[in-house]
Amino acid sequence: MRCIIARFPFDLSKNGVLAAMRGVKPEPITGDSVIIGRRSYPAKQVGEVITSQDRRDFTSGEVIRAMTRLGFTCRSLSESAPAHGLTPLQAASEMLGNSASTPR
Repeated sequence: MRCIIARFPFDLSKNGVLAAMRGVKPEPITGDSVIIGRRSYPAKQVGEVITSQDRRDFTSGEVIRAMTRLGFTCRSLSESAPAHGLTPLQAASEMLGNSASTPR
């Protein structure tokens, strides 16, 4: 499949991505991620490995779009880890500076 990443065309295939990422140790995830095999990789790391470009040359969104089109599962940081595990009432109360657990 032909993809444009950082204004350059790449012919990518699912098998090609799997082969390129084989043996690559995942870095800590701080943003968008791509699940390849049984591992989750930061989108920027995947983009750097498959394109051989510097991470500053492309966005994680470009990589996410390409990997989604190839059939990989992609996640954003907000989907993969809940913020504090608070209920909506507790989160709203915390934003207002009140404690939801304290009766009035």
